[in-house]
Formats: sequence, structure tokens, C-alpha cells
Amino acid sequence: MPKAVKLADIAQKLDVSTVTVSKALSGQKGVSEEMRAKIKQLAQEMGYVKTEASDRQKEKKSYTIGVAVAERYIGSNQPFYWQLYQELSQRSVRKNCFAVLEVIPYEMEIRMLMPKMVTEEKIEAMILMGTFKMEYTHFLQQNVRLPFLMLDTLSHEGEVDTIVSNNLMGAYRMCNYLFELGHKKIGFVGTRLATTSIDERFLGYLKSAMEHGMQIQNEWLVEDRDRDTGRSDYRTHYCLPDQNMPTAFFCNNDIAANVWIHKLTENGYSVPEDISVVGFDNYMNEPFAKIGITTYAIDTKKMAKRAIHVLLHKLENADYSMGICLIDGTFIERESACRIGPPVPFL
Repeated sequence: MPKAVKLADIAQKLDVSTVTVSKALSGQKGVSEEMRAKIKQLAQEMGYVKTEASDRQKEKKSYTIGVAVAERYIGSNQPFYWQLYQELSQRSVRKNCFAVLEVIPYEMEIRMLMPKMVTEEKIEAMILMGTFKMEYTHFLQQNVRLPFLMLDTLSHEGEVDTIVSNNLMGAYRMCNYLFELGHKKIGFVGTRLATTSIDERFLGYLKSAMEHGMQIQNEWLVEDRDRDTGRSDYRTHYCLPDQNMPTAFFCNNDIAANVWIHKLTENGYSVPEDISVVGFDNYMNEPFAKIGITTYAIDTKKMAKRAIHVLLHKLENADYSMGICLIDGTFIERESACRIGPPVPFL
């Protein structure tokens, strides 16, 4: 008896998802007419027979969700987006869906090239995870004709459903903590205008500084990467102030905090005895510093859960929109900061 032809068999022949085949054969939207015709013709040639199981699968409504991330944020020393993608993938499976990741090289951003998962029609919805060049983000917003969501980055146009950690208030909390420990001169490590997350965290630092009457000095603002490419060079970035050294630094993420502690130690400073350092995100990968970093943990599970929830609603209802959703994190105290005096009062 010949083996029954499955949707997966047809999908494999055409290099598309099983969901695409199911939609094409059941007359659902989300498949081009050209691809629908190819799928129907191949199904007929292969002898595909619709079964009750096929009807049940249709009722179950499984989707393939594409996740795009810039190559510069997915390297071996950048674990945050790997962790966030894993959470998205696990959440998708729980909802009978599948998340696929496409890493976008910097050259694709420059040349304004559409992700392959979009051009090859392998996905039904898309998540833009992390920061891209402003022009490329705008290009995708204008040209991706699928349910679309931005995760851990903000749209400059403010019209896209977005899920981000509460960066401003998290950074504000971290800097207030340093003022509580008696620090009156606090620096910031992070290249402004490189990502929206860094800018929001800088604004939290600025808010705390203003409320405590601290006058920020330019030499206290330390760059940690190239503004355009996002690439970091230990020799050209992380430059120590020549004079008027702060007693504490707030770093825009834990990797920057790690590197900064290493740089301070190389130059004869002890952490936290001489200089306190705090970070953000709560992720580490083979740290330089042999000390626990006080940080603000981002709730990646909650961010992923909310992202999949919103996209599924958008897939079922084209008019659905959530706006901007802020996810709060958690303060975690470790050994990288210490008290040097009485709390600095608010103005």
C-alpha cells in the first residue's frame, strides 16, 4: 500500500513551511497566488488526499514566526539575544507555532535587502529583535506586508507595536542606588545614539543625576562601541577619563561593565574599593572581571510571552494593535559596588 502524502512532503519539495502549504490548500490568506498554484499542482501530482487530520490541523492554526536580528548583536560574546530568541522559540512551540531566526549582516542593512524568510514566503509574521540602522528599520516597516512587531527596540515613527524593557526607569533605579551609597560623581559607559536601549538608559542616568544635583562632565561619558556598526574595539573605546575620575560608573549593559572593570583594574584601580561599577541586563559570558556585577535583570520570559501573544492576535485580526508595552525588570545587588559615604539626597 503506498504511503500517504503529507503536507510536510509537499512543503519539502517546494522549500516552504508546512503552514504555507496548509494555507494554500485550504484557501487561507498569506500565500501569493503564484505559490498557491504551485502547491495545488504539486499536491495533485503527488496524490495528496485531504484527511480529517488535515481539518484538525487547520482548526489548530499553526504559524511560522520569523525573528530578524542584526549580526553584530548575535556573536559568541553577545548572549542576550540568543537568550531572548530561545524564549521566543519555546513560547512559540507552546502555542503550536514555530520561530525561525535570520541573522542580518551589516551589508544587508546598507543595501536595503529584504530578509530571505520574507522574500521566500517562509513566515506568516515577523519580529524585529534589537536595533538596526534607522533607514533599514524604516525600509522594513514600509515593505514587510506581514503582521510586524519590534522587540527590545523602539520605532522612530512610533506607529509599530513594540515591546521593550523599561530601560529608562531601570537605569534610573541603578543610578539612584549609587547615590544611596554616597557617590557624588558617577560616570556613564555606553555610546549614545548607537541603540535606542542605550539612549533610554542614558536618559535614566541623566534623570537621576539632575534630581541629585550632579553636574555631568563630558569626560565621564565613556563610549563602548562604534555608533554606526555597533562593533567594539578595546583599544579605541573604553577610554578612561584623564582627570576628575568618578567614584562610580553605570554601564549600559553587563558586558560593558565587565570590560570596564577589566580596564580599571589594568590601570591600577580596585573595584569596588576605589571605583564602584554597576551594569544592566543580568547576563554574563566568560567574564573578564572576577566579581559579581550589581545589575538590573530584564525579564526575557515576559517579553517573549507578550510578543507571541500580540503576534497571534495580529494574525487573527488585521486591525489589532497594542502600541508600546514596557516590561519592568528586577534589581540585583552583588559585589561590584560599595558605600563610600552617607546617601546623597534628592534636590
